Order: sequence, then structure tokens, then C-alpha cells
Amino acid sequence: MPPAQSPSSPGSPDSPAPQGTSTTPQGTPTSPAAGGNDSIDALDGRLIRLLAEEPRIGVLECSRRLQVARGTVQARLDRLQAKGVISGFGPEVDPAAIGYPVTAFATLEISQGQGADVRAHLARVPEVLELHTITGIGDMLVRIVARSNADLQRVIDRVVGFDGIVRSSTAIVLENPVPYRILPLVDQAAAE
Repeated sequence: MPPAQSPSSPGSPDSPAPQGTSTTPQGTPTSPAAGGNDSIDALDGRLIRLLAEEPRIGVLECSRRLQVARGTVQARLDRLQAKGVISGFGPEVDPAAIGYPVTAFATLEISQGQGADVRAHLARVPEVLELHTITGIGDMLVRIVARSNADLQRVIDRVVGFDGIVRSSTAIVLENPVPYRILPLVDQAAAE
């Protein structure tokens, strides 16, 4: 469970943004778009790995396992959340386990000027798990799920059943040998 921020914790409206960042009107720091690795260090990497492996672990147990003070863990967590490095603590849900074993990626070409409307349309389709705007042959890449191959047709029809979508191309996922992962990247960033 995410820790509550105290008024003096990093990222709160009362504390200044870390150097090299700006703040939103709500006081939330925003990081530079690109640059050197100023986001995480080795302790941050170990903390992120521990939380990824045991998401229900508490701050006190984290401090014991990492052999640092509880306040250090809390401050690191607050800073990592404020910088957007840690964006959530929710459960990871496998779509196949809840009845949606078919995954596909659809590349969509959209009419010029229709991007906002298409995004709003796709956000209303529960089987749309992700939407990315892309460069190249298409304009958007959408990850969708379905109950079966036959049900996938229904989902595709719902996705493309919008005037702003001109053309689509769908590829069905056969296997996922490297599922979404972030820890190898965290380890590399923490070591730099």
C-alpha cells in the first residue's frame, strides 16, 4: 500500500522541487524529458526490486531487508513517487485469468484532426488495454484482448466502428516469451 505523504515529504506542495525539475500547478515535480541518470541510484534500485517482488511489504520490513533506516525508505518512496518513477502499487491482473486469453495489436490510421475524438472513443472500449500514438505506417497502436478469436472480431468491430478511424491492421499474439518487465532496466539505471 502506498505511504501517505506528510507535509514535509518530497513532492508535497510545501517542499521545493528537486533541482532540474519544474512543478505543475498542483505542486507535483516533473522530471526533464531526457538527460543523464539523475532518477535512481543503487538503493532506489534495490527498493524498487523489493517492492516489485513483494508488493505488499511494508516500509518497516523494507528498511529491515535493505538495512537502512525506516525514514530513509519512506523518503526514498516519497521521492520516487513524486518524480513518477513509481507510478502505482496496484495488483497486476492477467487478462487470460479473467476470461480474455486472446491478445492482439491493432495499428490504426486516423483522419487528420480526429486524434482526440478517436482517443476518447477507444478509452470507452474495456478490451482496449493500451493506446500509443506512433510514427510510421499507422497513427495509433492499440493492445486489445478478447474472449476468443471469434470474440476478437466483435472487439475489432467496436474499435474501428468510429468515423475517425480510416483503416486498421490487426496482429494476433501467439506467444509472449518476454512479458512486460521493468526490473532489468531498473537494475541497469541504478548501476549507471
